[in-house]
Amino acid sequence: MGSWLFLLIILLIAFLAKNQSLLFATAFVLLLKIVPFSKDLFTWIHTRGINFGVTIITITILIPIATGEIGLKDLLETFKSPVGWVAIFCGGLVAVLSSKGVGLIATDPQITVALVFGTILGVVFLKGIAAGPVIASGITYCILQLFALIK
Repeated sequence: MGSWLFLLIILLIAFLAKNQSLLFATAFVLLLKIVPFSKDLFTWIHTRGINFGVTIITITILIPIATGEIGLKDLLETFKSPVGWVAIFCGGLVAVLSSKGVGLIATDPQITVALVFGTILGVVFLKGIAAGPVIASGITYCILQLFALIK
């Protein structure tokens, strides 16, 4: 009963905040809860969902290359500006943080609750995008490593 209430509260918050992504995702999860054998389905999605999400994001990023909107010339131009170098650095940094974050979530699943709550707050109140939990877990990993060094 608690999970239903929690999800319904998130659904209401998403509706009030007019956040379509969170609204759709929460409604989808609520619908899945009705499906027989949803526990197995949840386990399957939970273990593979991040990989699917990353694949969809990667496909989205590659589409402008496929359509010719971005070409090799554009890539070479990025090396000519400080903004390009900063973007390349940040892209690599986020990739590393995300990999560390996925590892942290796997070894410390209770942190997921705080990450999800923080992401929901950021999406609803700060007009963010729910791509944050993996990156947030990577940043959390780095901060935890820093605390371990200090001790």
